Order: sequence, then structure tokens, then C-alpha cells
Amino acid sequence: MRSLNVGVVGVGHMGEYHVRTYTELQNVNLSCVVDINWERAKDIASRYSTDPYVDYQEIYDKVECVSIAVPTSIHYEVARKFLERGIHVLLEKPMTKDIIQAEELVNLAKKKGVILQIGHVERFNGAVQELKNIVKNPIYIECRRLGPYDEKRTIDTGVILDLLIHDVDIVLDLVNSKVSCINVVGRSVVTPYEDIVNTQIIFENGCIATLTASRVTENKIRTLTVTQPDAYIYLDYADQDLHIHRQTYSGYIPARDALRYKMESFIERLFIHKGNPLRLELEHFVDCVLNGGHPLTTGKEDLRSLEVTLEILERLNSTK
Repeated sequence: MRSLNVGVVGVGHMGEYHVRTYTELQNVNLSCVVDINWERAKDIASRYSTDPYVDYQEIYDKVECVSIAVPTSIHYEVARKFLERGIHVLLEKPMTKDIIQAEELVNLAKKKGVILQIGHVERFNGAVQELKNIVKNPIYIECRRLGPYDEKRTIDTGVILDLLIHDVDIVLDLVNSKVSCINVVGRSVVTPYEDIVNTQIIFENGCIATLTASRVTENKIRTLTVTQPDAYIYLDYADQDLHIHRQTYSGYIPARDALRYKMESFIERLFIHKGNPLRLELEHFVDCVLNGGHPLTTGKEDLRSLEVTLEILERLNSTK
């Protein structure tokens, strides 16, 4: 199989992960890296044995596909330029800050016959992929994506577009129903944007999802739980663990000095193939380009996730 010429545009915190991962993949030639910080571009290029550029428009004839990890505010501009030239694009989430621009990118990729894959990296988490086979009739879903503030990251969005969008995407994939109501609260702590958010999404079928995201919590937590009529499902994104609690019994046991609470349940712990989600994501992108496949998420799904996420952001802003 031939080697695919790949570039990475934007080699900051997230972009460097893409660079390193591409160098570990078979059938990939990392042709170049691009960053507006020339010193950063040279440093990354030197470390990973490739060529540095400061202007992404100089690499059109050097790549067949690119990962784009630039600030969200210029996602549309940069991705559009590559798609117009028939270059396949893996675009980090969120696709854009504007649903109209996002629709333009999806339609442009379709028109040019190239791949536009959005960086929904959690879809490649082994536990998440198994979860889809287990969840049948969710009643209540709770997502917690919390962690400390990282000064190394370039932040030009709030926690909704930065983190919460991952869980919005997963929840929408699990619940086969339209959204009927959204409630949201949040506040800024260390950035000009919202740093803590809690949102409640109510679906037409009655399912309720509560999503909490924070980038100012000292303990890193990445969990999702699902309550359905016959089971309680617990997923840990970081450990890629998936537990199913069934036949739960609870009650109080009188003792001489206290009234004690007792709970018993049958717990299934599923075996999960624990691969690196980013590596699996990039392998999938490369395979789609080389073999004419389709991204794991469709353009329709990408747009729906973004639309609901932007609605959450709009509702938060309307309360200020």
C-alpha cells in the first residue's frame, strides 16, 4: 500500500499529539507541519523529522490530507481552503462557531468528493463503542467532564465548545429522540468565557440528560452513567472501563447502635480493548482516505451535535 502525504496545521498542545501519532502510523508520510509561531513550527519539525511552514497556503501541493488543530475562530477559513483544493481534512472539534459555516464545509466536502472528519475522539474510545450495544432505552444519563485549568492550551472558546461538545455528541448518539428542552447554568472563573457549565437536556421520549463540564476542577473526572429499566451502566472514559449493575437490592438493616443501609447488585464488568482513541481516530481517517471509506460520524450527525451545543451556549448567554 502506498504512503499518504499528511500535514498538521496548528501544532500547539493538541496539534503536537496529531504530529506524534502520525509518525507512529504505517502508510503515512508526515510531509510538513504549520504554525504561525515560526519557532514552534521549527521545533516540532526538528523533533519529528519533517518540514516546517508558517503559512498553510504553502503546503497545498505537498499534502493529500491534513489535520487542522488551529484556534476555533479560524476553523472555517482554514478548512475551507483545503477542501476547495480537494484535500481531505480532519478538523478538530468544534467544527465552527457558526452552524451556517459548518453546513458550508459539509456541503463543500461532498461537492469536492473529499473526506471531512470531525475530531469526535471519544467515539473511538473502546468503552464508548461498546456502550452503544448496551444502551437500549435510557431514562436518565449523567455526564461529568471535569479537570484542572491547563495554561499550556490555547483557549478561544468556553467550556461548552471546548469540552461539553464531546458529551453532547455521545448523548445524542445514545438517545433516539429529538430534543424538546434545554436548561443551562454556568460561569466564568479564570477565562473571559464560561469555565463551569451544567446543562439539562430533555428529549421528546422523556429521557433526561444532565451534563457537567469544568476546566477549573482540581480532580480530573471523565464519566458517563446511564439509567435504564433493567440496568445502571457506568463508564469511565479515562480507564475505558464499563460496568453494568443489575438486580439491585437496597434496604435498611437495624443494628443495636444504628440503622445501617445495605445495597447489593449483580455487576458485569465488560472486557474492553483499550486502544489509544486519538491513534484509532487518525488510523480511521487515513484508512478512509486510502480506501475510500466514510468517517465514523456522518455530516448530519456532526451538524446536529454542533447545533445542540451552540443552542446550549446561546441559552447560557441569554441568561447573562
